[in-house]
Amino acid sequence: MNEFHPRRLAQRAGRAGWLLGIAFLLLLGAFFRTQVLQHDKYRLRAESNRLRAIPLPPARGTVFDRHGRVLAETVPGYSVALLATSTSGLREELSRFATLVPLDSAAVEATVDRYLRARYQPAVVIPNATPAEVARLEEHRAILPGLVIQTEPRRVYPTGRVTAHILGYIGEVDQADLDARRYPGAQLGSMVGRSGLELEYDPSLRGAMGVRYIEVDARGRLVRERGAADGLPSAPGGDLHTTLDLDLQLFIDSIWPAGRAGAMVAMTPDGQVRALYSTPAYDPNAFVGGISRAEWSRLNTDSGLPLLNRAIQVKYPPGSPFKLALAAMALKRGLVRFDQHMPVSCRGGMQFGNRFFRCWKADGHGSLDLIGAVAQSCDVYFYQLGQRVELDNILQDGVTMGFRERSHIDLVNEVAPIWPATTEYFDRRYGPRGWSQAVVLNLSIGQGENTQTLINMVRFYAALAGDGRSPIPYIVRPDSGNRPDLGLTTAQLDVLRASLVAVVERGTAARSRMAEYTLAGKTGTAQNSGGADHGWFIGFAPAEKPEIVVGAIFEFGEHGSDVAPYVMQAVRRYLLGADGDTGGRRQRLDLPGDAPAAPLPADSIPVDSIPDPDGLAPMVVGGR
Repeated sequence: MNEFHPRRLAQRAGRAGWLLGIAFLLLLGAFFRTQVLQHDKYRLRAESNRLRAIPLPPARGTVFDRHGRVLAETVPGYSVALLATSTSGLREELSRFATLVPLDSAAVEATVDRYLRARYQPAVVIPNATPAEVARLEEHRAILPGLVIQTEPRRVYPTGRVTAHILGYIGEVDQADLDARRYPGAQLGSMVGRSGLELEYDPSLRGAMGVRYIEVDARGRLVRERGAADGLPSAPGGDLHTTLDLDLQLFIDSIWPAGRAGAMVAMTPDGQVRALYSTPAYDPNAFVGGISRAEWSRLNTDSGLPLLNRAIQVKYPPGSPFKLALAAMALKRGLVRFDQHMPVSCRGGMQFGNRFFRCWKADGHGSLDLIGAVAQSCDVYFYQLGQRVELDNILQDGVTMGFRERSHIDLVNEVAPIWPATTEYFDRRYGPRGWSQAVVLNLSIGQGENTQTLINMVRFYAALAGDGRSPIPYIVRPDSGNRPDLGLTTAQLDVLRASLVAVVERGTAARSRMAEYTLAGKTGTAQNSGGADHGWFIGFAPAEKPEIVVGAIFEFGEHGSDVAPYVMQAVRRYLLGADGDTGGRRQRLDLPGDAPAAPLPADSIPVDSIPDPDGLAPMVVGGR
């Protein structure tokens, strides 16, 4: 049969018509579903292809000192980024970019890395661009179709390295931070605190990220920067008001001896930190926008360890300033009176078993009472006082007084001191028979198995200056932790204050007497197993009603009597201000005990080291 018969052609045409009708209906249904039922879904997808979200970083909160002066603030800045659809395309654009603004290989790889972490966002090339760089790039925008320039808040630290260890620095959050949830609420592109107050109070300082939209074409090239779609403004962070006195902080920096490593802390008897200075230091402005690899490497390999906060992150043998802790233990237990002399007079040292423990003064101090022993820093007196208190009681009281725990200042990365809780510490370290009761003599003068941070020692002296309870130091808000109690009566505290006045009036710090106020304090020269001695001085004034407690540590090669004048100057500056006007006359305390003695000579007196035949660490002696 002829397959082109008219009847068969009509049948085939009918079936084809039905198929076309069904296909048309299917297409019509799909069109209706797409255009009507799923209109919002596909419109959003189209907008997503056309629009790119640009994060809007918030302005971090401003940090102020107690008088309202700015310590850290946010100013307008620029960031420069590039849009790309592929890694190869980004590298090509970076090559053209480098002809206008030089880029090293590290900057190129950092930009590519940012692109790979968020492919649909512009990859930041220069986080902190200068106006000159922005102007040059704008002039040549035609060769950089993916160029995105945005005004962004920029962190500034007006005082630079002087407050670096207090404020810390900021940096961009990375994927590891987000995975570990170190910064709740942060997202890629967020600037977060990395150390200091910036880290401690990051949640309140950071603010909330906003967003704006730009329009791109099918090739990912920028079409329109403004008005592409409604965005969400960023929310600025909250301000921070501190207890710091910027004038005092700057003054300490101005008087600090060049090249000397160390730290100084000033705080009120109730724990408000007025200054916290550590040197060598670094410039936190170098971290804004991302620190270069070369600078980061330099900071980490610098032998001076500028990133280390010596006020809270370094433990030192406390030396003679610790003698006041032993005196407090003995007074609390009723084992000594302020006018009590020890059985053995100081003749330059004391025999203990088969060893001779020297005093820092080779020809000795003679017979002294407690106040005279503190004033002259007589080691022989405190060797005997430590024997009276006994090792178990010294360790127990040291724990009670807070020498085993952190101060809980509101700064991150504070280290814990070393102080044995019981004699089991010595058994573990040296073996049950590897040590002797000679450790009592070492601990009695602030040496041996005892290392403290500067902030912890200043806290102890704040207890002496106050009500006998150690305050919790703070810069913004105090911790709610326990306040160690020295357990002393008012009369006993008066005795210890009088002994500290005697140190300055007629003892080892006689060169640091103040004309306007009575200064109380204690010198110390602590032996250091790693090199030259460390010098200490901690004091407070006015002695009759203390307003400020200041402590300092000078590393490697200074005596406490050399440190005292710097502390005295800081105390004087705080109490008198820049103009030096007291508005009154100097007040003095009556000192019980010995009659006034001639000041010690100003020249340095060496500190000796005595080998320990029992296998302990070298037996050491204190100093003035």
